[in-house]
Amino acid sequence: MTVADSRPAPPPAPYRRPRFARWMERHGKWLIIGPPLAYLLVFFLIPFLFALKISFADLALRVPPFSDILTVGANEHIRVALNFANYRYLFTDDIYVLSYLYSLRTAFFSTLICLLVGYPMAYAIARASKSAQNILLMVIIVPFWTSFLLRVYALEGIIQEHGMLNWVLLHLGLIHRPLMLMQTTPAVYLGIVYSYLPYMVLPLFATLEKLDASLLEAAADLGSPPWRAFLDVTLPLSMPGVIAGSMLVFIPAIGEFVIPSILGGPNNLMIGRVLWDEFFSNRDWPVAAAVSIVFLVFLAGPIAIYQHYNVKQLES
Repeated sequence: MTVADSRPAPPPAPYRRPRFARWMERHGKWLIIGPPLAYLLVFFLIPFLFALKISFADLALRVPPFSDILTVGANEHIRVALNFANYRYLFTDDIYVLSYLYSLRTAFFSTLICLLVGYPMAYAIARASKSAQNILLMVIIVPFWTSFLLRVYALEGIIQEHGMLNWVLLHLGLIHRPLMLMQTTPAVYLGIVYSYLPYMVLPLFATLEKLDASLLEAAADLGSPPWRAFLDVTLPLSMPGVIAGSMLVFIPAIGEFVIPSILGGPNNLMIGRVLWDEFFSNRDWPVAAAVSIVFLVFLAGPIAIYQHYNVKQLES
């Protein structure tokens, strides 16, 4: 044995991951959250800041029809002119307060009707066989393949004075003269329920389908009748789906514009229609922007509730 052979072998060099792997470990998360953040920045935050700026401006006879809130004086000093009168005007003119309240009432009762109609539908679909579930879900989803505007116009053709609904009811002898549903509040409720019912059914089905049937069997073994087992087991466990579905209906319904304009009458003054009139009829962009900012702040609470229960449902 030589002296060189008796020396101990040098320790192996520490393993170093490739540079790309180290870079991905430090910055890879931004590749995932970067596109959604960029989308929110371009299509939400920047338009929101523009609307916020316009809401503090004055009405002006120019294009666009509002004044600048930032001006540079002769001594190159920047002058900021904020007009808070637009926001004060919203709470002093009855039309805006009444439109907010009417929109809130319409969205609340429409959501309640969707819940009362959609919960039994979702429960029946969740209890059906797998093959039947696919067919029933397809029936719920098929209306989404048609334009929203076309569906509302189709409903108008059904419920008008000489529409299919009155024709069927007259031939069955249930009524003796046509029902006058068009340009009424019930027509608005019918249109919202017809348009947004799938938004209630699908979250409820996703929650009810995951419920453990053994819990109901245990409740029956303990002597609970079916109605009591539903109230004590099924309903509490389905609350995340109830809240998620309710928010999915309530949030768009409160700002609905198309349905009240087509099916509702002149007294159906929802906030979406007020915004349209201010922007395009009155061309009062500062007041319209203030209405939209207040409306967005008003919706922040329901949106936060929906996000909370949506995350809770995904984690369950």
